[in-house]
Amino acid sequence: MKNPRIYLDYNATAPLLPIAREAMLDVLAMPGNPSSVHSEGRKVRARVDDARRKVAALVNASPENVVFTSGATEAASTLLSPLYRMGRSNIDIGHLYYSAVEHPCVTSGGRFPADRITSIDVDSQGRVDLGHLKALLDQHDSASGMPMVAVMLANNETGVIQPVADVSGLVKAAGGLLIGDAVQAAGRIPIDMQTPGADFIFLSSHKMGGPKGAGAIVAQGEIMMPAPLITGGGQEKGHRSGTENPAALAGFGAVAQAALEGMDTMQKVARLRDRMEQDIRMAVPDAIIYGGESRRLPNTSFFALPGFKAETAQIAFDLEGVALSAGSACSSGKIGPSHVLKAMGMDADQGALRVSLGPATTEEEIDRFVSILKRISEKRTLAV
Repeated sequence: MKNPRIYLDYNATAPLLPIAREAMLDVLAMPGNPSSVHSEGRKVRARVDDARRKVAALVNASPENVVFTSGATEAASTLLSPLYRMGRSNIDIGHLYYSAVEHPCVTSGGRFPADRITSIDVDSQGRVDLGHLKALLDQHDSASGMPMVAVMLANNETGVIQPVADVSGLVKAAGGLLIGDAVQAAGRIPIDMQTPGADFIFLSSHKMGGPKGAGAIVAQGEIMMPAPLITGGGQEKGHRSGTENPAALAGFGAVAQAALEGMDTMQKVARLRDRMEQDIRMAVPDAIIYGGESRRLPNTSFFALPGFKAETAQIAFDLEGVALSAGSACSSGKIGPSHVLKAMGMDADQGALRVSLGPATTEEEIDRFVSILKRISEKRTLAV
């Protein structure tokens, strides 16, 4: 009997959880538009509001500070704006500074022109170089507007957790705004919007086992908000026009609640990841694990097999029945050098394999994965 496939690519997307599917199917049967005032519309609006409360609870935020979007990329593009509003007043943002290991939805710069964007260096573990950030902020031209800094809470490739509190201190001292990509962190490590940190974060439903096509912006407060990216009917209190997707948001809310209630399961995932890395080192002694000396997400491992290109290894694993990534899955079929490894000063041309686990990953699956890894690694001399 053929072995079932092993899914080890939760950072690309987590399998849809049954609770999300059930919530979505329930709302799909409702006919109303959430902006309609009749009974049918109010019932759907109640489900959207319920999802908003659950997403807010996941990060200890106020529901009124959650703005739903079509996903993390739209949320990032909305937040990375040179124009913010405080009531009826416009607030100019003079320059965008982002860490060199950010996701492409941030490195694209959002709505900033190229001459108003600067990359922040990172160290060999992929952590923000606080000295370089301070120097950039010290040199910032305040006459051009406030500085904006974008730093992810945890990296999508290495899983390395950034020193967000330290970054926040520097940004606040410079009178700037801090934007946090919480896509990979949400549901895997605690996030508290009531403590010093990012002014805004953005989330994605499908990384937590919810549906694709649903995301959110979460703000610390409502005093200052970016100029809307999408204008029109004024949904989401005017911050994001367009009829909401109630079914997707119901699924998002369901997995946000499950993630909050099941945060302790990440300890089991972390133990499994650590055991897997020990087995990797035993099976392939020259394997290089990136970011291993830093705090990381409990589910992520990013490693290279010297002399074997990551893309080649990824194909070999797929043929053996294992789904994993060569870097991040951020564009359609795109394969190329990892900008994260390059920023860390590592061999970006060879690339690395990303294994990302989930609560459903089993000991037996990891045993099979390591066995397959050893077999593939033994063929390296034939692949170069």
